[in-house]
Amino acid sequence: MLDAAGWAQWQHLAQTVLPGYVAQTAWLVLGVGLGTLLVGGGAATLVSLFEFRGRRWLDALLLLPMAMPAYVAAYAYTDALQFAGPLQSGLRQWFGWQGALWGDVRSLPGAVLLFTLCLYPYVYLLVRTALAERAAAMLEAAQMLGAPLHRRVLQVALPMARPALAAGLMLVLMETLADYGVGSYFGLNTLSTGVYKAWLVHDDRWAAAQIASLLLGIALTCLWLERRAQARMRFASGRGGGEGLRQPLNGAAALAAQAACLLPLLAGFVLPVLILARLVWREARYGEFGLPWERFGGWALSSLKLALAAATLAVALALLITALQRLKRQPAWRNAALRGIGTLVAMGYAMPGAAIAVALLLPLQPLQQRWPVLAPLFTGTVLALMLAYCVRFTGVALQSVGAGYARLPGSLDESARLLGRSDWGLWWSVHRPLLTRSAWAAALLVFVDVMKELPATLLLRPFDSDTLAVVAYQLARDERLAEAALPALAIVAVGLLPLALLWRAMRLR
Repeated sequence: MLDAAGWAQWQHLAQTVLPGYVAQTAWLVLGVGLGTLLVGGGAATLVSLFEFRGRRWLDALLLLPMAMPAYVAAYAYTDALQFAGPLQSGLRQWFGWQGALWGDVRSLPGAVLLFTLCLYPYVYLLVRTALAERAAAMLEAAQMLGAPLHRRVLQVALPMARPALAAGLMLVLMETLADYGVGSYFGLNTLSTGVYKAWLVHDDRWAAAQIASLLLGIALTCLWLERRAQARMRFASGRGGGEGLRQPLNGAAALAAQAACLLPLLAGFVLPVLILARLVWREARYGEFGLPWERFGGWALSSLKLALAAATLAVALALLITALQRLKRQPAWRNAALRGIGTLVAMGYAMPGAAIAVALLLPLQPLQQRWPVLAPLFTGTVLALMLAYCVRFTGVALQSVGAGYARLPGSLDESARLLGRSDWGLWWSVHRPLLTRSAWAAALLVFVDVMKELPATLLLRPFDSDTLAVVAYQLARDERLAEAALPALAIVAVGLLPLALLWRAMRLR
């Protein structure tokens, strides 16, 4: 409950900055939601229901923008499209045009476009899976009954894909709400950037906490809606069968389908990578000091250490929680408590980094003022970062390890116990070897997420210990885009690792 001072401050925020933050955040998530539904849902429909040249390659390549953080794409397109960038300069030189040829890319419409291009794979992946695995039998039945193509798509496929569309949309909205890099770099007044302005610019921790609580409430609402949509997906249809019958496309229709799939791939991954690679090459060849390889090595090493430590801790926590949940010879109240802990941990991924940082720092300030000896333990330390990473990403590891446990039949446990194994002996000799792949996959996912994480790292990192994401953001903010390109490309390269794992799992299934 808010006291009188807290309520007065909340009213002050509601009368001043909060309406602007809420309005711009609402426009941003509305635009990104519509864009990702159109791009991701449309691409998934094309590759799942139609056959055209290059479909198999596009089916895999459309996932590549997942490796491109939106703030990295923002740096690339800002360099390419700004007034002094190569595109406008070349057009003015070739055609003799004068002045700016288009508006500043650093705007709300620009942010909507960038988020759409980088986040549509969330919708694409879920809708593609739903159409390929759940709607195949119904589509074949509709075709055998003589339903024309447009009826099969509009009245069978898309209604059955609605839960997948909703689940993908909620994931997109959670990622958009959690972003700080694009909003700050583009000068947007969103709830996420408002947390940092209140804390770092105005030095008002309570205002930051109140804005962060509103942001967290919206994110958790999105998580609840996503869970409901995922639950409905399990009952969206009967048993699916294979890939189904695809409608062949030829001529102009095939070209249109190829273009509709190629455009988001090119704009969301290929072009930003080429722009960043050009910046790196130009800096290496024409830069006054060349590429900062020595400093880059320090940034990369710092990122690797933090990511490895966070991945190890997150996987260890996930293994502990899932093992305790699996070992059922314990009181009912303990089982209920473990399920509650698992749910709380899984909710961490929905929490924006800004909200986590404020939630960690705010309660510690009174303790540090009373016992100053605690300050070096939590303020600007690796311990604070590890706490934030564990809160944010243990849910990712828990999901992967939990999926591994779901594939282990209960008969294994019964057989081991009949042979005299204790609970932890069962885990060590039976569960642990069979969960190795799931644990490594969980570690890889957490590792990549930590490498890309920006908001919490900005607030909690130790002094003079910058990561690749923080350095890229700081250099781009200082308009040193050529120097920011190298760490940005490194982040993208690391992001390709879980995509290879994901695609291999999809093909095996």
